[in-house]
Amino acid sequence: LYNKNIYPPYAGGGGFVMDGPLAKKLHKTSEMLELYPIDDVFLGMCLEVLKVSPVGHEGFKTFGIVKNKNSKMNKEPCFFRSMLVVHKLLPPELLQMWDLV
Repeated sequence: LYNKNIYPPYAGGGGFVMDGPLAKKLHKTSEMLELYPIDDVFLGMCLEVLKVSPVGHEGFKTFGIVKNKNSKMNKEPCFFRSMLVVHKLLPPELLQMWDLV
């Protein structure tokens, strides 16, 4: 379905941050492109048209977080404080994280 060898840079699913003017430009651009079935890649395709490159941020843990289950750090709010998006946590782990934060 995609006519190039590699996908354009894109923001991994789950969350991203952008300003309002960029959101408006993305909306207009999305109406000019053929819809692609992978939403993350479609966002990258739109960003490519706008000549905008996504920038990574350490607060986005879309592949989960590595933590030692026995570490006291897991009980520290500061361990989670800088995280904006975290994937692969079980419901009890999410509740514990939100209680700490």
